[in-house]
Amino acid sequence: MGPARFHAIIRGRVQGVAFRAFAEERAQGSGATGYVQNLGNGDVEVVAEGDKALLEEFLADLRRGPVGARVREMIVNWEVPRGEFREFSIQFGW
Repeated sequence: MGPARFHAIIRGRVQGVAFRAFAEERAQGSGATGYVQNLGNGDVEVVAEGDKALLEEFLADLRRGPVGARVREMIVNWEVPRGEFREFSIQFGW
C-alpha cells in the first residue's frame, strides 16, 4: 500500500498494564518505526510510520491491547510520513 504514518491517542485502562511493552513488541513485528509513551492524563500516545497495510494491523492490535487493558477509545489521525524514526521505542516522561 505504501508508506504511511499515524498518531494515535488510546484511552481507557491503558497504563499499568504493560501497554507500552505490548505496543513496542507489536510495532517491531510489523516493521513500524516511531514511539509509544504514557501521557500525564492516563492516556497512551503512539506515533508510527511504515507500510499502511501493516500499520492497520498494528492499530488492530492496539485496539485489543494486552491482557488486563481495556481500550475504551482510540483516536487515530493519519499523517504524511516524515521518515524521522530509525526504530520503534518506548518514550519515558511526560
